[in-house]
Amino acid sequence: MAINNMLDTRETQKVASSFTVSHKNQPLHDSVRQALENYFAQLKGQVPENLYEMVLAEVEVPLIEAVMQYTRNNQSRAAILLGLSRGTLRKKLKIYGMLD
Repeated sequence: MAINNMLDTRETQKVASSFTVSHKNQPLHDSVRQALENYFAQLKGQVPENLYEMVLAEVEVPLIEAVMQYTRNNQSRAAILLGLSRGTLRKKLKIYGMLD
């Protein structure tokens, strides 16, 4: 069990350290900030609603898709990598229409 946790931690760190935009070698948080600045610039005075939920959904879907692909659709491994319970992951997969 301890070996599995060590491997999971190493795997998670490896994935987290590679979160850069490949064409610019830019950290993910910089890409998110730039996307938000572009979004605000396009609003032209309109006030956004539910921005927090919108951003989470925009990030969560590709995150879950990438992790599911990385784990070859192994929900137990994906849940561990994401730091979620398997039940929570299944709920999110259902919400986003990603269940087999």
